[in-house]
Amino acid sequence: MSNAERDAVDAIVVGAGFAGLYMLHRLRQQGLSARIVEAGGGVGGTWYWNRYPGARCDIPSLEYSYQFSDELQQDWEWSERYATQPEILAYANHVAERFDLLPHIRFHTRVTAAVYDEAARTWDVTLWERSPDRDSEAESTITTRYLVMATGCLSVPNVPDIEGLDPDAPNVHHTGRWPREGVDFTGKRVGVIGAGSSAIQSIPLIAEQAESVTVFQRTPNYSVPARNRPLDPGEVAAVKARYREYRAENWQRGFGADFRDSDRSAFDVDDDARQREYEDRWARGGLAFLAAFNDLPFDDAANATAQDFIRGKIHEAVDDPALADKLCPTTPVGCKRLCVDTGYYETFNRDHVRLVDLKEEPIERITPAAVETSAGSYPVDCLVLATGFDAMTGAVTRIDIRGVGGRSLADKWQHGPRAYLGLATAGFPNLFLITGPGSPSVLSNMLPSIEQHVAWISDCIEYLESRQIAAIEASPAAEDAWVDHVNEVADLSIYPKCNSWYLGSNVEGKTRVFMPYLGVPPYVEKCREVVANGYEGFELTS
Repeated sequence: MSNAERDAVDAIVVGAGFAGLYMLHRLRQQGLSARIVEAGGGVGGTWYWNRYPGARCDIPSLEYSYQFSDELQQDWEWSERYATQPEILAYANHVAERFDLLPHIRFHTRVTAAVYDEAARTWDVTLWERSPDRDSEAESTITTRYLVMATGCLSVPNVPDIEGLDPDAPNVHHTGRWPREGVDFTGKRVGVIGAGSSAIQSIPLIAEQAESVTVFQRTPNYSVPARNRPLDPGEVAAVKARYREYRAENWQRGFGADFRDSDRSAFDVDDDARQREYEDRWARGGLAFLAAFNDLPFDDAANATAQDFIRGKIHEAVDDPALADKLCPTTPVGCKRLCVDTGYYETFNRDHVRLVDLKEEPIERITPAAVETSAGSYPVDCLVLATGFDAMTGAVTRIDIRGVGGRSLADKWQHGPRAYLGLATAGFPNLFLITGPGSPSVLSNMLPSIEQHVAWISDCIEYLESRQIAAIEASPAAEDAWVDHVNEVADLSIYPKCNSWYLGSNVEGKTRVFMPYLGVPPYVEKCREVVANGYEGFELTS
């Protein structure tokens, strides 16, 4: 290990996903020296790492894309309604090349620590670089005025604490760290731990290859059909003809996406009309099911009508009524992220696919050749961990970030994350968070939310530069008030009413706190008001 000479840039961006790429582009447009530090070997963020079978976006392609460049959104051609991981990764690479970003990205490099120098008002960032062949490693330090965390909301795999589990074993694969060369399950007995989105997307395709598939389910999840299809050229042309207006309309929608939001309560219509609306949404497919009625996210009785409908569909899809019961969730629809699938429930009609209900027989240990539960042993040749992520905060708190007075961010957030607007956290000057806790992020269309945050941060830095302001940080009072507001809004909804990664409940030992903000339009308006009022709620130091 060598210690390289200290370098200095105006801004360090951590992560080369969609947030990091656009942040780098904006900073370079402002004439600032900026660099991305990326642990992986390429751009794409979550779409670089998540290569499991069936991985694709659950937001339509024409919406899950950048809008900052009209030429880009007009030129790029998506092939399907919901883009696959390879197509999204190709798009990310195209963006990086189109805007000449690659020379400013340092791949195979992790940020291990960042310490704020109060006298110099800069950050000293420690980097750990590993060669692509893993033959050499080097530590270095770089100094920067602005530190931007573009680390993603779903980027740190959650590995369950199970006796005997070796996540690095050659036959164990986490969906969030899938081998680039893929995995051949032909003739294999495959065990899948988990029943969330990555499991629901991958299991039907794994079942097409494997000799047998055993799904170890702790909690069932609601899933609606994707109804994926090739994009019709006429449909694409119609959107592109008014792309700017279409994007503007989506900014006024609750989730920031075209879910055909209803302005009616589930009880404004009779039972037959409600059933027809659900059937129509089911036939069309996608997350727009959640917007069938405006009170589904807020009213338990209204939500129950959607629950009953989906449970009925599960029973229609699964031949064995007892098995269908085990696949039926009992929680509100949407309090866990609604999944989108192609043939998931029907896969359980295959003779070589079985479900193990971990509430009835929990896993006790894992051996090199089996998963052992309290009721028996299930032989496996390969084990897939579809166990999700340490969402929203995991990638940030794993870095030793120390702000004013040497305080650790991990210590500050040990009882739950605290941030102002999801953009900054008190005591950590010139540290910016993209789609951090307290912003709509995962309860919105991520690409526009990313762009909104990047634009806000970029404009803020330009404001500081033009006025020779050395530092900006959230005030403790503004942060406390915003955290309280986030919780007040959440408590009006169904979202905190089940254990989900929105609250960190999937990670053992993580404090249960609702992290995203519910409602894109009021959030965007609040961000605008803060700026219009001279960065209200922030402390600026010359």
